Amino acid sequence: MKKVLLLSLFSVGMILFAHTAEAQRFYVSVHPEIPVYVHPVAPSPRHVWVESEFVYTGGAYVHHPGYWTLPPRHYHAWVPGYWAREPRGSYWISGHWRR
Repeated sequence: MKKVLLLSLFSVGMILFAHTAEAQRFYVSVHPEIPVYVHPVAPSPRHVWVESEFVYTGGAYVHHPGYWTLPPRHYHAWVPGYWAREPRGSYWISGHWRR
């Protein structure tokens, strides 16, 4: 009985966490522009350029510059983040690795 109760509580918690994480959109009426800069030469042919990102922190989107890195195992490409627009405003969709 305890296992069923604990499993049920865990499941409800995960559902609530997933719903909360999905709903975390921070809208702005004017989104900051991505700075234009030339990235340095790749350290090796295996390195992949991870484009710059915006992270919402302290009530505003903060720019984090791009960098070279080795991709995680079984991944080969970085899909850059972008600004999405809705009637409420714009919000940042983070980049991710693609297999």
